[in-house]
Parts: sequence; structure tokens; C-alpha cells
Amino acid sequence: MSNMNNALLNEAIEVYLSSLKYLDNFVSEPAKKYGLSFEQYLILHTIATSDQVSLMDIANDRHVTRSAISRQIKVLLNHNYISQEPAKSDRRRLYLRLTPEGKEVEQQVTDVVANRFDNWINYYGEDRAHDIIDFIRDFADHQMGGYNETKD
Repeated sequence: MSNMNNALLNEAIEVYLSSLKYLDNFVSEPAKKYGLSFEQYLILHTIATSDQVSLMDIANDRHVTRSAISRQIKVLLNHNYISQEPAKSDRRRLYLRLTPEGKEVEQQVTDVVANRFDNWINYYGEDRAHDIIDFIRDFADHQMGGYNETKD
């Protein structure tokens, strides 16, 4: 490894240790107030912004297993944030609905998240925010996809 790359590696480690590893907590903190993970909040938000959505719809949209979403749905049901309603055409298909409490929680967390994001945009500017998002997307697409693969 060249000296320049070694210096960049050390810088990357420092940035990770001092800030990036806390980013998830910063983003997910508004949902924790209501006993939810950020992923569970995102499911609430999906339900709030969809006319008819099922567990399978969410699993397919997120490219995860049905059981992964099912575990999250169970928490939302236990908190009485959602209910399940059978479809009229196929009683085996269950649509997810927000309860009144779920609507309130979803709106409260959405307001906080939107305010935080607005603050980021106001600080960094829209162009830089797009650059950051584009970089993260590019990094995920080209680097993270093969992080478990053995490289020669």
C-alpha cells in the first residue's frame, strides 16, 4: 500500500470511529421514542403512504424475505400501531393498515425525520446532498455488493 493510500485508510478509519458508526443511531433515534427501530418506522411509513399494501408487497419492494418483514410486522402489531385486514377478493391476502395510534406515531416520527433532513439540506445545500447520496449509491452498487467475495 502506498503512503498516500495508507494515509487515506487512516483518515477513513478516523472518520468511521468518530462519526459514521453513530450515523445509524442519529437517524433511528426518533423512532426509538416509540419503541421502534428505524426499519419498523419505514414499514409504518410505507403503510401510511400506500392504499393497499401487504407483508409480501413490502418484502418484495425491499428485496428481503417474508420472514424478515414478518418479524418487524409482529412488533408493530404488538404495539397496536397496525392491524391486518383480509382482502375482499382473496381472504388469505392480508392488507396492513395503521391504527389511530400508528397514524399518530408515523406522523410524529416523519415530522422529526423530515426536520432533520431539512436541516441537513439547509447546511450542505441541495447540490452537495445529491452528491453525497450519489456517492453512497455508487459505493453500495460497486463496492458493497461483493464485500463478502474473496478477492485475489
